[in-house]
Amino acid sequence: MRVEFGRRALAGAVVACVVAASLLTSPDAAMGYVATIANDPVAFAAVLVGLYAVRPFLAWPATLLAVVVGYGYGVVIGVPVALAFVVGTSLIPFYATRWFDGGTLEPTDTPDEPDGRLRGHVESYFGATGDVRGVMAARLVPIPADIVSCTAAVSGVSTSAFVAGTLLGELPWTVAAVVVGSSAKELSTGGLGSVGLPLGTVTVAAALALLAGPAYRSYAQSSE
Repeated sequence: MRVEFGRRALAGAVVACVVAASLLTSPDAAMGYVATIANDPVAFAAVLVGLYAVRPFLAWPATLLAVVVGYGYGVVIGVPVALAFVVGTSLIPFYATRWFDGGTLEPTDTPDEPDGRLRGHVESYFGATGDVRGVMAARLVPIPADIVSCTAAVSGVSTSAFVAGTLLGELPWTVAAVVVGSSAKELSTGGLGSVGLPLGTVTVAAALALLAGPAYRSYAQSSE
């Protein structure tokens, strides 16, 4: 009981710190600094690693840093580099959530409490879609990436399925961001504005298409 309470308290403190950091820090200053060292490969790579390492803790979107990757490396090198970074940084909240959770909050144990109800809905979603399809569809929808990582972790999605779903779901967002960054004359946080809405429309439509089959099967089973 004490261990569970300690995990929850620590998780709450971490979430509070992340929210505070995201409100108090702006990526604009970081973008300006990165632009000044883009011609120094070693310094650029070091700063890029640092930015990606702190990204989950500052709640910065992965697409923002993919623009930076495209700005420094272009499309051919930038796409695989950005995909590798987005998967790597997504594993941080994924494994952190597994540790905080500790496997103690099964929905059947607390069906009438928020934790139990939320976990039940999440597990039902992944149970209907399958792990890879579920992660992929969630990544295609323009919602915060780390929320997807945390919900996948509490539902018991395997690491391999999580990585595969993340790669597939983040691919269109990453490619678009890298292309925008590679063609940008100035590195800014607003670079995705020109493609964000059209791309979001397409990816949401793709996510709905992926979920149509599982949704129909679930409806058919519930009506029997």
